This record gives sequence, C-alpha cells and structure tokens, in this order.
Amino acid sequence: MKAPAKSLMSPPMPSPSAGGSKLTAGLRTLGVLLLLTISLPFNLAVVLGALVWNAVRAPLRSQSPLPSARRVLITGGKMTKALQLARSFHAAGHTVILVETHKYWLSGHRFSNAVSRFYTVPAPEQDAEAYANALLAIAQREKIDVFIPVSSPVASYYDALAGERLAPHCQVVHGTAEMVALLDDKFRLCDTARSLGLSAPKSFLITDPEQILQFDFQADGSQYLLKRLRYDSVSRLDMTRLPFAGMAAYVKTLPISAADPWIMQEFITGQEYCTHSTVWQGQIRLHCCSKSSPFQVNYAHVEQPEIYAWVETFVRSLNLTGQVSFDFIQAGDGTVYPIECNPRTHSAITMFYNHPGLADAYLNEGDAGALLLLPRPTSRPTYWLYHELWRLTAVRSLAALRKQIRIIITGKDALFQLNDPLPFLTVPHWQIPLLLLDNLRRLQGWVRIDFNIGKLVERGGD
Repeated sequence: MKAPAKSLMSPPMPSPSAGGSKLTAGLRTLGVLLLLTISLPFNLAVVLGALVWNAVRAPLRSQSPLPSARRVLITGGKMTKALQLARSFHAAGHTVILVETHKYWLSGHRFSNAVSRFYTVPAPEQDAEAYANALLAIAQREKIDVFIPVSSPVASYYDALAGERLAPHCQVVHGTAEMVALLDDKFRLCDTARSLGLSAPKSFLITDPEQILQFDFQADGSQYLLKRLRYDSVSRLDMTRLPFAGMAAYVKTLPISAADPWIMQEFITGQEYCTHSTVWQGQIRLHCCSKSSPFQVNYAHVEQPEIYAWVETFVRSLNLTGQVSFDFIQAGDGTVYPIECNPRTHSAITMFYNHPGLADAYLNEGDAGALLLLPRPTSRPTYWLYHELWRLTAVRSLAALRKQIRIIITGKDALFQLNDPLPFLTVPHWQIPLLLLDNLRRLQGWVRIDFNIGKLVERGGD
C-alpha cells in the first residue's frame, strides 16, 4: 500500500484549514482561480472547434429510434462517472435525466447533450425523507424506467432507502439498505469475506483508543493502518502505520469512540488495484480493473484473474445486485486482499467510454449470464487533464517530463468527447470556479480540488 501523493491542484504548503491563516486560504484560492482563468482560452478554443465540427457533420448523421428505449434516472450529476453513464445510455438511444443535490446545482454536466433534463434535490444526509420523496416525484413526472444511483460515499445508504421507494415504479440498480451498510463497513466486509472462504486482511474493530495502546504489536508481528468507519474525505488519506514511536499521542488525537468506531486493518505490501463491477442477482454483467493511482485519477484496464475470481465468488455468494467497487492489495505470493468495498459506481467506469454495450449490462436484467462486458482493447487509459497539468509543475527530470507528456498524449481525457464537448469547458471553468468562489467567501480553505468528483475536498465537507 503506497503513501498518498501530494494534494492535486494545491501548492506544497500545509492546508490553510489545518492551521494556516484565513488570508493564506484566500490567497491560495485566488491563485488557482487565476490559473484557471489563464487556461480558459485553450479550453474555449477546443470546445468551439468541436462544436463547429459537430455542426458541419450534423446533416450527415442519422439515428433510428430505439424501439426499446428507456428513460433512465441517474444521480450524482457532479461526478464524471455519472456523465459517462449518461453518455453511454444516450449513445444507445435512451433518455437520461440527471440529478444532483442543491449544493451542486452548478454541475457542468447539466450542459451535456446526453442529458435530457437536470434536477436538484435535498441532500440525503440532511433530510433522507425529503430526498427520497424528491426522487420519487421526479421518477413519476419523467416516467422513469430505470433508477441508477451514482452515489457519493455518504449517499449510498440513502440511495438504497430511496430505491425501496422507487422499486414499485421502475427497475432499481442498487443494493438493499442492509447490504449497502454491510459492504460500506470495512470491518464487516473482511469478516464476511473470511466467512465465505475468501482472503482478507486481519482487522480489529476499535471503539476506544486504549484498545490500540494495549494491543501487543510485537507478538502480532504485523503493521496496521487506522481507518474511520464513517466516511471522512480527509482522514481517509492518512496512511500512518502502527506501531511507531509517539503512537500514544497520535492515537489520542483521533475521535475514536463507540459512537464513532474505527478499524485497525493489517498493512499488506503489494500492488494496489481498484475494480468496478455491475452485478445482477449475483452475476457480474460488467467488470473492469485498474492499478491504483494517487487519488484515483488514472485508469487503464488490466486483466487480473485472481481479483475477478475473488469478486465473482463474493457477489455470487451474497446474491448482490447493483454496482460494487473494491480496492485490493495483491501480495507478492499472488493472494488478493480486499481493503474496502464501495457499494456504488467507480470512476474506473470511464474506461468504457468507447463501448457501445454498456447500457445493456444495466438494462438486460432478464438475460441471466447473457453477457460480461470488459473495456474494449482499443480503450485508452483515462485521466483528467487539469490533474495531469498540475503534476507537470512537480516534474524535476527530463524522464519524468516525458512520462507525464506520454500519459496525456496516449490517454484520453475523461471529460472531453468530440460529439459532447461542453463539459470539458463547463466543469473546470464554471463548476469548479463557482465552488472556489463560495469557498473564498467563507475563507474555509480546502485540501485539494477533485475534477473527477467535481468538488473541493474540505475538512468537514461532504
């Protein structure tokens, strides 16, 4: 397991919210806004060129109506993975309705030509009932046939509750509330895997710091990582290994309690992988696997039979339905260990950008075992341009420069699509700047900018 890289789109300085002044936070935000403004002409030229190209070619294109066209409701509209699903369903002839919470009304994806209509709803963690009622009202108004949540970590459970409300009206591609809660719990995930005869790292549920301080690390012989069971966008980046000198002081700073439990999980050395699988009644319909990268902003499909076999056994044994994403470590002896499971869409699905069959993996629930989709051999590794450009500022050698340029030239920007270019402009030059301006107004500071998820990672944020 690798230590995280430095924050993307952030100077090599401490986060202002971690002790810096409000002035520092404001200046940092203004600096990024200036950089985005400088890059605006480039984005604008690319998008205008694509729009002209599409206008010239429009008379040459024709598409016959799809007899079995569905009306699809997709949540998570600020995130690239929601955009990818919208584009794939639209390309297959279906109608897409995109949804986000009120905070992200500014989603640049609402301008995509793959989106028929865009709605905002209350944040589920603030009012779960209002959230479910809003989705049900949209589903009824738009005559939705299929509900596909593209959940944030916080929303997965609430989407399951909303799915129960929508199930009588449309197909729901999501797990039950009970199953989502199990999968989201890192401790229960490992415990369940072991009960199925699958490999899993050693793990201990921690509800009191004294449990750590009294643990006999010397007799155990392993190193461990501490992870909060409740999602925290900042603490999840902490890769501090236990034990170490001064551990007692460190542990006592963590908000560990029975009401806020953590997991002490075995640290395993090896190659990290991330996966996405779309499953229906225990059968994998779509699957991809990629080596992990810092902050998960680079994806290139790799065949890993051991990982696929682990996932296949797990989802079949639990008869899962929905979208499940795993993080794995493969040790030197080939054994794969699950680090966590996220019962929701993974950004690795951007690797299906050129696959015409993605929609079928979600819609053809009646054709048991009829297909298994993998990224096409022609699929190029996906990335987000502004993350890669920022990494260029940290290059210190000619070899590193060539490597970074090769990533940009040989890969594909996940936001840009020739026949749907506007999100390439509206995400970095509308969505992110408006979020930065709001942050500047509050002088809160931020840890990093995530163009993939379409938000600022803030301490105490969503």
